[in-house]
Amino acid sequence: MPELDTAEQAGAVPEIARIPGTEECSVTLDGVRWRYLHAGSGPPLLLIHGFMAYSFSWRFSMEALSRHFSVYAIDLPGSGFSQRTDEPQCSLASDAEGVLRFMEHFGMEQTDVLGTSRGGGVAIVLAALAAQRSMRQRIRRLVLVCAINPWSSYGRFLTRLLSTALGGFSVTHVLPKQRWMMLRYFRKLYGAPTRIAPGSIEGYAAGLDVPGSFEHMLRIVRSWHCDLALIEESLPAISELPTLLLWGSRDTAVYPSSAYALQRHLKNSALVMLDGVGHVPYEEVPDEFNRVICDFLLRDTPRTPLETAPESLVSSQISSVTAPLKD
Repeated sequence: MPELDTAEQAGAVPEIARIPGTEECSVTLDGVRWRYLHAGSGPPLLLIHGFMAYSFSWRFSMEALSRHFSVYAIDLPGSGFSQRTDEPQCSLASDAEGVLRFMEHFGMEQTDVLGTSRGGGVAIVLAALAAQRSMRQRIRRLVLVCAINPWSSYGRFLTRLLSTALGGFSVTHVLPKQRWMMLRYFRKLYGAPTRIAPGSIEGYAAGLDVPGSFEHMLRIVRSWHCDLALIEESLPAISELPTLLLWGSRDTAVYPSSAYALQRHLKNSALVMLDGVGHVPYEEVPDEFNRVICDFLLRDTPRTPLETAPESLVSSQISSVTAPLKD
């Protein structure tokens, strides 16, 4: 595995965007600089952030996960503190290709992948891409946290509206100046806004202050509907892959009902629904989130602990666990 490269532009990353106990790193792949955080040793675990986010999302999880894994928390190109590009499109397919290239660069023969929101979509397409190229073994287990999917109708009209010329102008010229809109959007991601940790909004805003962020966001929006179709097309290729679906019962960004529809296409999956939690469980209930993730990824017997509901998973936060897994 290549040696980790210390981020050359680490000085450009504000303190609020850093996570204590992690290495600030960068790597250039096909001419594009990726910023990523690394912590721990052991089998690799790749974390993929969601829309309008970056590796900052994992600040409450890196320490817990790095006790067991070599954790890589990436900033996808165009997001966080990775390089902005002039590519006309930003699709799940292009991001999945990039992540696969990242894995190949670091010699990851087999890795667990955790993706949240749009990052869950990237994870699905990535796993399907590996399977279609006869590299099914490259992805050991998949964790999808409130992953975007075709069965959640939220945002479909808005993404079509923002894809128009007027909508595009509002994204790139109006939205950056209307911080109150960003604050309102962020608060709605929580099942209980009282759980917003100090510095959270400022941390996410730091990733959007980088020039070119809103232009990149617009390119994502314009690919949204094609990306949802690609997710559905990708599912047959990964239906046997051991997968954990982790959702919040109060998710208003990707409706909880869609999790059950998604699960029907993943024969080897389990679904955990966190009661009273919204779209960002790693923010709202990080201890419970980390415990569920580790229980899933670390089990070494065919019988999943999610099926037997061991004491380690019994919590007032968990409202339901469905479907056994098979190896």
